[in-house]
Amino acid sequence: MKVDTSKCVGCGNCVPVCTMGVISVRDKKSYINQDECVECGACERFLINKKEPPALVRIARCILGALKLGYQAPLDACPTGALYQPDIEWPRSVRRSFSDPTVPHESTGIRGRGTDEIKTNDVTGRLESGEVGLVVEYGRPGIGARFKDLEKMSKALAVQNVEFEIDNPVTQLMSDKSTGEIVPDVLDEKVMSAIIELRTSIENVPAVLQEITRVAEDCPTVCSFGIATRCTENGDVAYEQLVKELGFTMSLNGKTNLGLGKRSEEAAQ
Repeated sequence: MKVDTSKCVGCGNCVPVCTMGVISVRDKKSYINQDECVECGACERFLINKKEPPALVRIARCILGALKLGYQAPLDACPTGALYQPDIEWPRSVRRSFSDPTVPHESTGIRGRGTDEIKTNDVTGRLESGEVGLVVEYGRPGIGARFKDLEKMSKALAVQNVEFEIDNPVTQLMSDKSTGEIVPDVLDEKVMSAIIELRTSIENVPAVLQEITRVAEDCPTVCSFGIATRCTENGDVAYEQLVKELGFTMSLNGKTNLGLGKRSEEAAQ
């Protein structure tokens, strides 16, 4: 996202709506830190373009300022429409595809972070009996994540006898799935968050979780992981005891699929 300085009047309404906190006002103009901006588009989507003439707004602010009065546009508006989204080229374009929920990923066609994860397993059939799915999420609003940090995790996990999920945008960015290496072009690019998604056997869960913990200790951003599998016939969760023995506390917001989804013929094959 950029600011048209010929239009900007420095009202500052865009500062608090920035999900990454990278907009500031300098010399009566809004400034966006381009290295830290993740191209989420939230500022432009949230603020209404009032399309007021910049010259008139500046004159009004000047006159009112001289009278010790203030001029403030509605908090949900950019009075002159100074924010704009320029054409974004590769590799910066990955910032938008991972951070703007209105833009579908080119690799998967899914909006948001580009993956349905394993929450829809009964429909997609990603996990079979005996398999465990794991997701490792890097980043959050306000801090984000760079692909060079995700690569440290993907490379560490690649040697742990895992299979990276093909229908995942991070996997699509890997130059070599056997090593977990991500294409060099995007390593310095920053996104709001991204998810590494993989599967492995139940017996391999302890080794994988220990490796996730080891790499996450030096992670410069927020790192979290999720785990899922099919319940047994009596409703037990196969990995629960393993996870507890490793010292992890099971989250109370875990999801249980009631099996109401209809599995497609393609997924069933």
